[in-house]
Amino acid sequence: MRPLGLPAGLFRTARPRQWVKNVLVVAAPAAAGELFSRHALVQLVLVFGLFTAAASAVYLINDARDAEADRAHPVKRNRPVAAGIVPVPVAYAVGGTLAVLAPAAAAMLCNPLTAALLAAYVGMQLAYCISLKHVLVVDLVVVTTGFLMRAMIGGLALGIPLSRWFLITTGFGALFMVSAKRYSEAVQMADKAGATRALLSEYTTGYLRFVWQLAAGAAVLAYCLWAMEEGGVARSSLLPWRQLSMVAFILAVLRYAVFADRGTAGEPEDVVLRDRALAVIGLVWMAMYGLAVADW
Repeated sequence: MRPLGLPAGLFRTARPRQWVKNVLVVAAPAAAGELFSRHALVQLVLVFGLFTAAASAVYLINDARDAEADRAHPVKRNRPVAAGIVPVPVAYAVGGTLAVLAPAAAAMLCNPLTAALLAAYVGMQLAYCISLKHVLVVDLVVVTTGFLMRAMIGGLALGIPLSRWFLITTGFGALFMVSAKRYSEAVQMADKAGATRALLSEYTTGYLRFVWQLAAGAAVLAYCLWAMEEGGVARSSLLPWRQLSMVAFILAVLRYAVFADRGTAGEPEDVVLRDRALAVIGLVWMAMYGLAVADW
């Protein structure tokens, strides 16, 4: 084994490619227009690091627990724990340490609510690794809740009240992407038994299609209700950016649904980066939303 084999293996097991999802910690402060103060930036960088540590703990423990099964999988056998680069006891030890330290550090450096949410996230994800990923529908709810927790924690760390519309839109938006990904996996692996997660074979593509369509509709409805909550007339701003942002939001959902319908909606970040039109629509929506928050 190379001298840097173990550290590099631990780093790979922590799934750095997945850390981009933790950028969602800025969602609540951005929605409230409290993103650019020095205190907010310091807290958000800290929360991003703590959530990344908590998520890494789950990946390490999950891979240690599934090492034997992963060795029989054509792709997962290359994971550092399954390949023997990271010994199973080491993965358990590092993962367990991070699982304890992340909430403890949040309690000392942030506030009790942030620590409680991180502890709840770790507990829920470990329960998912052990048993909940084998329970129909519950597996979708757990993964969706993980995204929602990422979006909530920045607001909790900064003491920002979380809007009901923010929670509803974010929750159903996350369910839309999660169920679209599951649907795509089901479509792509329909004739490849054993090549994907076992529970997927118990879902029908019709059911998963129903879930992502329902979630997309609910997310759009919640966002439109939020946008129209104060009427369609601009006040001190040049244009009614809040209401105009509905157009970009709906276009983004419809564009993403194209890939979901084709069965090619994999990781959300991959979908956005792969499709230039969707990325542009997303940037336009962010600009409109930012102008609405700034009241320009």
